[in-house]
Amino acid sequence: MTLRNPAPTRGRRTRLMILAVLAVTCAALVAIALPASDLTQHDSGSGVFGFEIDPSDQGGPGQLLGTRARPSLGGSGHVPDGTTVFDDDVPAVGNLDPDLLAALREAADDAADDHVGFHVNSGWRSAAYQQQLLNEAVSQYGSMEEASRWVATPETSAHVSGDAIDLGPPESAEWLADHGDDYGLCQIYRNEPWHFELRTEAADDGCPEMYDDPTQDPRMQQ
Repeated sequence: MTLRNPAPTRGRRTRLMILAVLAVTCAALVAIALPASDLTQHDSGSGVFGFEIDPSDQGGPGQLLGTRARPSLGGSGHVPDGTTVFDDDVPAVGNLDPDLLAALREAADDAADDHVGFHVNSGWRSAAYQQQLLNEAVSQYGSMEEASRWVATPETSAHVSGDAIDLGPPESAEWLADHGDDYGLCQIYRNEPWHFELRTEAADDGCPEMYDDPTQDPRMQQ
């Protein structure tokens, strides 16, 4: 005698169909609510790293601290770990002024001979991202006056215009501080030794005297 499994009853088939529909619906809702590409790494400039929901096109910020996610390469200016001055596909690098970028790459090639690598902590930033950093600085330091010593407005920031880069680790900034005038690359602020801008005249005349902080920079008074 051959034993056969009994055919599913109509009620059992109905329950199976309902469960399948529910599973598909739940998966779709999760995919809509939590797209992985919306999580981006963020460095507020204060040395504390977290992650945030990627701002909208209008720059609306939102934080999701304490999570781990692959950084977005969207056009806000966030910098993935390990980014160098040769990473054109990262907007924070690719959107820099071409002359600044060429000088940085020439310097980086020579620094490599001294076993020093240039990593980008910050480069080009969108106006929305810059405003977000300014808002966070005001919250951190307690006033716009104090925050202005560290973060410029979107209208005055050399990062937003693509004319500034923040380098790490410290030995790379130290190397460039010693040799930067050969490439027209200069530190601008004493309180930000990692911040460099292009001053083409520095190759002949040396870098200009640094400001104590951005509040002394006439460009910040606009």
